Formats: sequence, structure tokens, C-alpha cells
Amino acid sequence: MPRNTMTAVTALMTATLAAVAPASATFVPPRVSPQASVSQTIGTTQLTISYSRPSVKNRTIWGALVPYDEVWRTGANEATTFTTSDDVTINGAPLPAGTYSLATIPGKSEWTVIFNKDRELWGTYQYKPENDALRITVKPIEVPFTESLEFSFATIGEDSATVMMRWEKLAITFTVKVDVVGTTLAKARAAVAAAAADDWRTPYVAANWLLSTSLPPQEALGWLDRSIKIQATPQNLGAKARGLAATGDTAQAIALAKRAIELAKAANPNANTANLENLIVQWQGAK
Repeated sequence: MPRNTMTAVTALMTATLAAVAPASATFVPPRVSPQASVSQTIGTTQLTISYSRPSVKNRTIWGALVPYDEVWRTGANEATTFTTSDDVTINGAPLPAGTYSLATIPGKSEWTVIFNKDRELWGTYQYKPENDALRITVKPIEVPFTESLEFSFATIGEDSATVMMRWEKLAITFTVKVDVVGTTLAKARAAVAAAAADDWRTPYVAANWLLSTSLPPQEALGWLDRSIKIQATPQNLGAKARGLAATGDTAQAIALAKRAIELAKAANPNANTANLENLIVQWQGAK
């Protein structure tokens, strides 16, 4: 019987046995290719890859165990999955938030990486190309030997990460990019809108983050007004002082900063006011 046919029959038998197993069974035997997952946060976006790790075991991998020009599960057992909590781009192409099966089509000089909407597959035996959400092409690269297949977030930036899959002496990579400011702003707005009437911290935290970006400070100032109305604290008063200074209103910024310092020094334990005091000096010099 041809190897590919035997593999398909074995997988079908395994799936059939799993389907008739008692629902109450609690014992799960060890897998030859153990399960693994790797996660990374970029901004407020969570990325997770879940997969199984086959080993080389002195076998010829590329063009043999893993044929060229055929869809491969890029792992073992169930389909490898890629989950993103927010919309992202993959090598510049958009991919909506969600969980996808991650398959590949290996080639000698070029690979296709596939993100498919059918995420609950056993391998790729029921793979349907019409359900692809995205396909990209990448170039394989030579790397030091790796016995067990491995996914990793090889490099991390403020708004992006490079995903690497490596096995044997080959690796492929693709870049995930996140609109960190846009996604975080949407979450901040939702959190402020849902905050309880007596919650001064959520609008303060959201405003404090917004003031750290290059976006206009007006929305942050509105959130700070809401926070201060609930409870004036050194934190929200100091943040509003910084927001007012960003608009050029240094006189009001200085007045609020002094009020924040008074509250901080009266607190038990009192808070460090050096940063606000330094800002006041800067703002007085700019007047």
C-alpha cells in the first residue's frame, strides 16, 4: 500500500476510534508528537500558536516525510492553529481577529502559508481551500539542526513580531503587525464607557495611556475630568496637568500640578512628587 494511502487510513482509524471512545474516559496516553503552544502579546493584542511537535528521528523530512507541493498540517495530530485577539496584518496582508488552522505547502524554493477558517481539523485531511482566509508566500532558509518542530516569536517590536517555524535544518518566517494605537484606543473607549459610576481608576488609566501617544489630548482630558469628578487624586490631577501642558495651557497645568503635589504629600504614605515638581519648573520656564 502506498505510504500516503497508509497514512490516510491510519488517521481515519484513529479519528474513528476517538469518536467511539467513552465520553467519560479521563486517561489520555502520551503522544509521540507532544502538544505545545507559544504566545506573545503585542500592545494589547494576544497571539497564540498551538501545535504538536514531531521529531526528525533520523528520517528524511523535506520532499519525503513531508512531500513538496502538498498541503501539510505544519506539525502533527490536530491542525496547527493561529489565534489573534485583534485584526492584524501578515506580511502586509490583512487577517481579521479569530482562530485559524495554519497549514503550509512546502516547496524547494518557496512555501505557501495558509490561514484557513476551519480550525478543528485532524491534520489537513478535510482541508477545503475555499475556506482560506489568507495565503502568503515565504522563502525557506537554512538554520542549525532542530530535532523537534518548533514555533517561536523570533523577534519582537513595539507593533510587530516575527513568527518562525523551524524543523530539521529549515525554517520559514512571517511578520505579524498590529495597529497598537488603534486597537488600544478602541479598548480604552469601551472600558471607559463600561466603567462603573464610582470607578475613577479606569478613566484615569485610559487617559494616562492616551497621553503617552501622539494623539490629541482632548479625549484624554475628558476622561480625566470624569475621573476627577468621582475622586480627585494625585494621579488623575497630575495626568490632567500634563494633558493641559500639551495643549499649551501651562498656567492651569501648574495650578493642577501643585494641587496634585499637596494631595500626594498629605497622603499616608505620601507619594513621590519629584516628577511633578520637575515638570512645574519646566512649565514655568516655558511661560
